[in-house]
Amino acid sequence: MKNVKLICIIKEKSKGLCKFGLYEVFKVIYSDILGEEKSYVYRTWLYLTASASAEFFADIGLSPMESAKVRIQTQPGFVRTLREALPLIYKNEGINGFYKSLVPLWCRQIPYTMMKFACFEKTVELLYKYVVPKPRAECTKGEQLIVTFGAGYIAGIFCAIVSHPADTVVSKLNQNKGVSALDVAKKLGFVGLWGGILPRIVMIGTLTAAQWFIYDAVKVYLRLPRPPPPEMPESLKKKLAVSEKLKN
Repeated sequence: MKNVKLICIIKEKSKGLCKFGLYEVFKVIYSDILGEEKSYVYRTWLYLTASASAEFFADIGLSPMESAKVRIQTQPGFVRTLREALPLIYKNEGINGFYKSLVPLWCRQIPYTMMKFACFEKTVELLYKYVVPKPRAECTKGEQLIVTFGAGYIAGIFCAIVSHPADTVVSKLNQNKGVSALDVAKKLGFVGLWGGILPRIVMIGTLTAAQWFIYDAVKVYLRLPRPPPPEMPESLKKKLAVSEKLKN
């Protein structure tokens, strides 16, 4: 169990570093492509696309570790350490052994991450607009981190819901050789795919909130840029004002 927990910790830390870092990179790249005005108007699509791109590449790098972790957890008699598991999987199944669950992993993790980042960004925006009684600039760092934690928990709830069926399939897929994701899904049925959803909501909600809190807290501690919720560019405001005048 200690080995499994260690693998989980290493995997989650590595994945978190990849996802958060790549998300920021892709968000800047896509924002530059769209331009200031379109980045604001289509900001939800920007969040979704940047997060999907980040997860796509993160999963390619971390799929072997995910495969080893699931087998250690679920296959009786399998080796107990990552150092033993990776060579054994390669020996028995070749490179495909590390990536046979990659597509189901994408099906689970890409929607999960898209919801995680887009829902968080939109929730932060709505909290400052409708719930927090003062502008973000007037909030203390502690108050801002509370908003971050709350938005992260809300995002985590939605993450758990959209990713749970695919997560169930991935877990079962690595337990059985020679079966496809579709075979597993058919065998489980609708009810089986949603088994254990409530504990997962609690776990993922808490985990996601903690991740966003730590990520934002590190930015505060290191004095890294923390952009406020997006505001309409002045150029777009002027265009809308002109448009309104023409209508009237």
